[in-house]
Amino acid sequence: MIRKTLIATSFIALASAPAFADNHAQALDIVDLAVANGNFTTLVAAVEAAGLVDTLKGEGPFTVFAPTDEAFAALPEGTVEALLNDIPALTAILTYHVVPGAVMSGDLSDGMMAETVNGQSVTITLGDSVMVDNATVVMADIEASNGVIHVIDTVIMPE
Repeated sequence: MIRKTLIATSFIALASAPAFADNHAQALDIVDLAVANGNFTTLVAAVEAAGLVDTLKGEGPFTVFAPTDEAFAALPEGTVEALLNDIPALTAILTYHVVPGAVMSGDLSDGMMAETVNGQSVTITLGDSVMVDNATVVMADIEASNGVIHVIDTVIMPE
């Protein structure tokens, strides 16, 4: 729990510190926000390997369910390496984590189905926590210049 709190706190600190140095209140885009945070190095490497950086830096808006490095580390041994060598499978998984449009937590309803860029839908469950398929949202509504990030604790897999 303390680890999740520290991750969340550091993400808030980075997410809420857009470039104010020259009185420019420009928010970072989804990719730059993930890079700046430091807890999404595996996700960023996967996005780069799949050639999705330009897309996720694009106009959007996008909603990204972003698995942490811990979420990727929890996958069976060799999974990440295998995916980095299978770009179509990697792309299918990554695009399953992205929903077109900016979906904030207040827009969610229990049992809601959200179609992903992959073409398949994720199921949202509301209760003691917010779930996206089998992943728990550990931090919601991190606004980027081109959408929103919801941090999840598990890599979700399309069927």
